[in-house]
Amino acid sequence: MKALSEAEWNIMESLWEESPKVGSRIVADLAGRVGWSRSTTLTMLKRMTEKGLIACEDNGRMRVYVPLIERETAVKKETDNFLKRVYHGSASMLVNSFIKRQRLSAEELSELRQILDKAEEERNG
Repeated sequence: MKALSEAEWNIMESLWEESPKVGSRIVADLAGRVGWSRSTTLTMLKRMTEKGLIACEDNGRMRVYVPLIERETAVKKETDNFLKRVYHGSASMLVNSFIKRQRLSAEELSELRQILDKAEEERNG
């Protein structure tokens, strides 16, 4: 799977929130969310169907859309791409950069320690 464009993310977020969803509901959602016109949304739906990102079922009166990829899959791909592009694949560089710019609460620090401890346990088997 290729990384989703920003426009594709908008459509996918709408479908991940509620699916299946009729085209008119997606049009209304994207008009409110990002100000897209009906034609822009319908063009994106058509392109994303052709790319295999979403499926469309035409039941006569209306078209119904469903996502073909899970949000977790898309998030993982986006995270991997971001990490490679911005931090040269270094998770520690990402965390260090984040911590330097963000004041973390005691609860957040504890949660991060738990995540790191769990990762170490899994690595060591």
